[in-house]
Amino acid sequence: MAVIGASGNVGKLVALRLSDTYNVNGIVRDAASVESFFKGREDRIQLFEANLLDEMTKTSNGVSESLLGSLENANAIVICTGTTAFPTKAWTKSGEEDVAGDVIQALLGNSFSVKESILSLDEKGLNTPNNVDTKSNEFIIRLWNDVCKVGQKRVIMLSSIGVQRRDSMPFPILNACGVLSAKAAGEKAIQNAAEENGYSYTIIRPGQLFGGPYDNNYYLGTLFQLDKDADTQDVVVGRGDELLGDTLRSTLAEITAQVCEGDCAKDMDFAVVNEKGESPTAEVVQERLSTL
Repeated sequence: MAVIGASGNVGKLVALRLSDTYNVNGIVRDAASVESFFKGREDRIQLFEANLLDEMTKTSNGVSESLLGSLENANAIVICTGTTAFPTKAWTKSGEEDVAGDVIQALLGNSFSVKESILSLDEKGLNTPNNVDTKSNEFIIRLWNDVCKVGQKRVIMLSSIGVQRRDSMPFPILNACGVLSAKAAGEKAIQNAAEENGYSYTIIRPGQLFGGPYDNNYYLGTLFQLDKDADTQDVVVGRGDELLGDTLRSTLAEITAQVCEGDCAKDMDFAVVNEKGESPTAEVVQERLSTL
């Protein structure tokens, strides 16, 4: 199983939890940044370095051996990639630079049209929502279809609540730079690929993410370290995109793993949030997933 974005705050929890049951190929930008997190799981988690935006500019023959190796024996993939809804360092190619200069230049060059400015940032190859949530998803699915040497079973995408409610408050605010629209296009690409190639898909929509790990400070829930996890651990799931609320990163990782382990929630999309209450048992979570 391949986990795309296994060095992100969610992706590394997903990879770690899936390694309880599966051998995991984790696709990361920088393996050194997460090796300590996966210490003790080296026999179950293999890391492959690849920058998807760089890989997309290559011809099919030029794609890195690392990326090919991560996908050719993966019978399922979990897409955990994502970027911030608004311009931050996460939009830069390195993830460490200041994006303010690029944003100001884009606004000045496009008469302060936000839409045109975002398009120009897309063209510069930055980690914008369109590049990360649409184009990268389309690319990784095409590549997996082309190079996989084992039977393909399922693709799972971690998306967001609000994708189907982009015109209803408060989601137009969140979608000001197109993040929900980009995720919607990524979802559609995955659904189409699954139908065309005969494998299953699952789209999981969390709310605003909170809870540890706190070593990526680009995201609102991390910046404020929303310490409500002690009494907000009950899990609610619902088909489609109707729930409101926040989602623990650890809950999202557990739900992703249980979808795979229970072989459930196939060919569908659903939302997951946490609410006041104690963490349910694995059996209760599996029962709630089965009702979907």
